[in-house]
Amino acid sequence: MIQTKTIDGLLLREMVIAGTALLEKNRETVDALNVFPVPDGDTGTNMSLTMASALRELNAKEYNTACSAADAMSKGALRGARGNSGVITSQILRGFAKSLNGAETIDPVQFANALKKGSETAYKAVMKPKEGTILTVARVIGEDAVRQAAEAPDDFEALFETILRSGEAILARTPEMLPVLKQAGVVDAGGRGLMYILTGFYAAMKGEEPEKLLLGDHHGEAAEEAEEEMEESPFTYAFSFSLGHIHETVTEESLTIFRRQLNRIGQNVKAVRNGDCIECSLNTNDPGKALQYGLDIGEILSCSLVNRKEEHRAKNPPAEAQNAPAEEEAQRKPYGFVSVSLGEGFAEIFRALKVDVIVDGGQTMNPSIEDLQKAAESIPADTVFILPNNGNVILAAQQAAELSEKDIRIIPTKNVAMGIAALVAFQNDLDADTNVSAMEEASQAVRTGTITFAVRDSEYEGLHIAQGDIIGLANGKITCKSSDVTEVALKLMHDIVTEDDSLISIYYGADVSKENAEALKTQLSEDFPDCDVEVYLGGQPLYYYIISVE
Repeated sequence: MIQTKTIDGLLLREMVIAGTALLEKNRETVDALNVFPVPDGDTGTNMSLTMASALRELNAKEYNTACSAADAMSKGALRGARGNSGVITSQILRGFAKSLNGAETIDPVQFANALKKGSETAYKAVMKPKEGTILTVARVIGEDAVRQAAEAPDDFEALFETILRSGEAILARTPEMLPVLKQAGVVDAGGRGLMYILTGFYAAMKGEEPEKLLLGDHHGEAAEEAEEEMEESPFTYAFSFSLGHIHETVTEESLTIFRRQLNRIGQNVKAVRNGDCIECSLNTNDPGKALQYGLDIGEILSCSLVNRKEEHRAKNPPAEAQNAPAEEEAQRKPYGFVSVSLGEGFAEIFRALKVDVIVDGGQTMNPSIEDLQKAAESIPADTVFILPNNGNVILAAQQAAELSEKDIRIIPTKNVAMGIAALVAFQNDLDADTNVSAMEEASQAVRTGTITFAVRDSEYEGLHIAQGDIIGLANGKITCKSSDVTEVALKLMHDIVTEDDSLISIYYGADVSKENAEALKTQLSEDFPDCDVEVYLGGQPLYYYIISVE
């Protein structure tokens, strides 16, 4: 039984430690709750990084009062929030902290009201809130918590049992509210992440040691070693994946060869049997190739990709982030640009289009609110345009604009192709409002096809997809599959291109050779003789091609 009657700043910190730890341990589980079977599930990663930022702020000094600890937690989460799930989490914590203004300790009634206020704040932060998401889970928990606290105003144990029971119940119902969840056979990922956080809170309230919450005995030491590796390693991605249904022909010699293959493309390689599965991890710049090697061993059950250098970059912004020449930086100008992208090819394209700061990010790696705000404020321009180039970065960009005193305009681009079209439409002699309209119109006119691979078996609108299938997405929706990348690209273009189109732009990824990209260009030129077909190096991971049609 919980003996605690109130929560002070020190206990709230322990609760955040426990909630952050439990979420981090289960990050890959949350990432895997992706409605599409594509290798870019990042909800758990974004929420975990957001909570880690909140915890860093709490650990910076000792906060004795509940309100000061909650305020620090909120500020840290807001700065480090990444992706839609991370931003919503930060808003829940923001409302939670506001509700506790001036409170030295928190009793069950105050805690319940703070949860409810957190939900209300998160709803207001989202332009078009959807039911069946983390917002719904937070709202129902808050409402039930307030009712429970009114019945038993001194009983934290009864309150937390209500919170967890209520959360699990509404989470189980999210597929009924969002058909896309039901079709994918998953519950809402953000809601699941929130439940891990609150479960960790409860464990700390019961007096369990946070270090024992699934982190292992050497977490601190490992974290220090990882930080040192981030500064020195030439490999950007920490990539892990699980293999199951191992092929009957696989022997110990096969596994030795598999490990050697992974060592050729990375370091810190692990490939360890765990029952009927093989758990694999490595640091690499070529995650797609690692998965290809894995498919020779068995079926891919799950995978997770994290940018190891991201937190190090946040603390030590790289010199290359300041892309404008020193002479230009010294002179103030009317307009500046921040673009989010991943891949050296896209970086070169955006530099050629006069983008001042390129923030690394995209699928699986979303920049934080602080990353975007700092990037925009570093540009000596009266107005700065941010191109998120990812649907999961738009909300963070909007929050960055709200927090900054600078005139920041967000062009809600959902992919790099839309971002490129927006920049081409920009005219320096027009005012900011006119440019926003022109850039949004140009970006919305672009239709985009993306080609990647399936990370799990799935059914999507009557299409049976198996792990390892090559799949094509037209404007974000899966329309075709095959075992061959080029075949999918051609099918996808026949779904997208119309007789009114005149330009097809192919951006090939890190796992595609220039020769194969040129061969695709030749085939598309034959299939669509009325269109100009251009090919560029994108260099993006995980996605073989990003193809825009205009």
